[in-house]
Amino acid sequence: LSKGVKVEVGEKEAAVDLFVIVEFGVRIPDVASQIQMNVKRAIEGMTGLSVVEVNVHVQGVAFANPETKEEEPNRVR
Repeated sequence: LSKGVKVEVGEKEAAVDLFVIVEFGVRIPDVASQIQMNVKRAIEGMTGLSVVEVNVHVQGVAFANPETKEEEPNRVR
């Protein structure tokens, strides 16, 4: 797990594994679904490859630090 992304590319297809940490309180199935749709759309649009899998692996849950919460940019929720 060097960067949190693993991609397998064939001649016409691609498969992606993403390893993420989600923020406490978000609905994990909703976040995973949004990630899958956005990644699939982006890869297919940029490469013309058919994305056959986007696997989202939730590696953990991050708890926000109240002191830095306001400074953080909004993430997928």
